[in-house]
Amino acid sequence: MRYMLFTKFNSGIQLDEESFYSVCPEVLSEHIAKRCENNIVCDPFCGAGGNIIQLAMICKKVIAVDIDPNKIRMARHNAEIYGVADKIEFIVGDIFKIYPTLKADVVFMSPPWGGPGYTKTKCYTIKTMCSDHVGGGFKIFDIVKTIAPNIAFHLPKNTNILECVKLAKDFAKVEIQQNIINGKLNSLTAFYGDFYWNT
Repeated sequence: MRYMLFTKFNSGIQLDEESFYSVCPEVLSEHIAKRCENNIVCDPFCGAGGNIIQLAMICKKVIAVDIDPNKIRMARHNAEIYGVADKIEFIVGDIFKIYPTLKADVVFMSPPWGGPGYTKTKCYTIKTMCSDHVGGGFKIFDIVKTIAPNIAFHLPKNTNILECVKLAKDFAKVEIQQNIINGKLNSLTAFYGDFYWNT
């Protein structure tokens, strides 16, 4: 399992307990990064750095934000193992407060899903993301629209698709991608805006 998360796990990758179940598998992070290729990409919930590492392999600059200083410390350390830390700006901060200071070409985001318990829900609602903020995932989406014109929203596999469609009201289209790893549905990624198709 750990090598699915980071192929360089044995080189000293650092994860806390939460990160073991919240980090995106590396093969998927790499695929999403190819779709997000651009000059500046922002990840407002970077966690231990699984996605920002792959984004930094492809994009000119990555802005990595997390409210938890320990997550930023681990993300920086892990990015150093992959040799891409110099392409990443690490910010300890609350995205709900600092978003007016951020600008990018693309936002990739995977806000906290609420722990492993999301799998027990038949139909996951994005309202439960960052539930201490009114609107949850809807509020987050409104915020990141001010950061970049293109948004890749990584979501649980049982997310209510109608909610994803509802978010597309300010976009010409939304592409909802099912992420299948080893023959099993892992998660969804909803792409809003212009993204590369040749992956």
